[in-house]
Amino acid sequence: MPKSMVEKLLSRRSMLSGAAAIAAVPAFSAAENHSSHDPQGTPAEGSRPASTAGTSGTTAHTDVTSHAGHAGFAGGAVPPDRAGIDPTAILHDFDRGKTSTLPDGRTLREWDIVAVDKDFEIAPGVTFPGWCYNGRIPGPTLWAREGDVLRIHFTNAGSHPHTMHFHGVHRAEMDGTPGIGAGSIGPGQSFTYEFDATPFGTHLYHCHQSPLAPHIAKGLYGGFIIEPKQGRPAADDEMVMVMNGYNTDGGDDNEFYSVNGLPFHFMDNPVQVKQNALVRIHLINVLEYDPINSFHVHGNFFHYYPTGTMLTPSEFTDTISQVQGQRGIVEIRFPYPGKYMFHAHKTEFAELGWMGFFEVNP
Repeated sequence: MPKSMVEKLLSRRSMLSGAAAIAAVPAFSAAENHSSHDPQGTPAEGSRPASTAGTSGTTAHTDVTSHAGHAGFAGGAVPPDRAGIDPTAILHDFDRGKTSTLPDGRTLREWDIVAVDKDFEIAPGVTFPGWCYNGRIPGPTLWAREGDVLRIHFTNAGSHPHTMHFHGVHRAEMDGTPGIGAGSIGPGQSFTYEFDATPFGTHLYHCHQSPLAPHIAKGLYGGFIIEPKQGRPAADDEMVMVMNGYNTDGGDDNEFYSVNGLPFHFMDNPVQVKQNALVRIHLINVLEYDPINSFHVHGNFFHYYPTGTMLTPSEFTDTISQVQGQRGIVEIRFPYPGKYMFHAHKTEFAELGWMGFFEVNP
């Protein structure tokens, strides 16, 4: 194996060698400067000392290679109130916007989205200087119904130019691409994106400012769900899972991986579901610096709907793969109670944060 590849693997895998190594990992330091305060000038959340890890009900231990149902970091995953990210709340937080009725009878949905610079403690002692929408990673999950008119009032309160690019069908002027329409939205500037909600499915939005990879990887992305006009069969539980990674050393790879923004969170805080209930998961991959991601569940199979644009599934399986920007719907029923692990079927990703549990209750 080439020496450069060995060094790269050692760098990534050093995250697993214990709390001391994790605490020593430097925060991402891009060539561009960033602010550690929110738009109101208050200190950003996140930069708490590593010694406080393991509070709020997490179980502390020192053997990071023996998870035993808990997070792989000494002291457990960072508690949401300290991290500045709550992956469990994000599961069910579908933002339907402010609605009104247009003269032609169609529904108008409006959102206010603000890009900000904000620090997040993503692992014990590791502060990530993020760029994000509305102060969270991932950004709000925008929900609409097919045929609605959408207006997204975007304000850039960050320190660099940003955009919002939506996956879907719309006019070029609304594409959120530099040099087209409004193009780049500079610090302190605003723009309103307006288009119709089509096609139905599970989509995403993200910043499309160059250089593209860091603008996405630093946190500027979110889910974008368009419900079919006639609806889908009712699910007992519907949630969104956004798969992401964190490049903390400014290199060309990730040192941490997660679902809904916080590594190992769902090990300490299993996803609660009911036995035999229909669980619908909008699964979205926004991972940068790695060409592919995956989703695997233990002890169960699920139906998968690629991109969510069809009402019939493509397969019945326990593992699917998604490339960057790919997404789909997972529908699953758990016939037996208990705890079932879910994770990337890439061992390295799982060991660096992308794993959790479903806890099935009778």
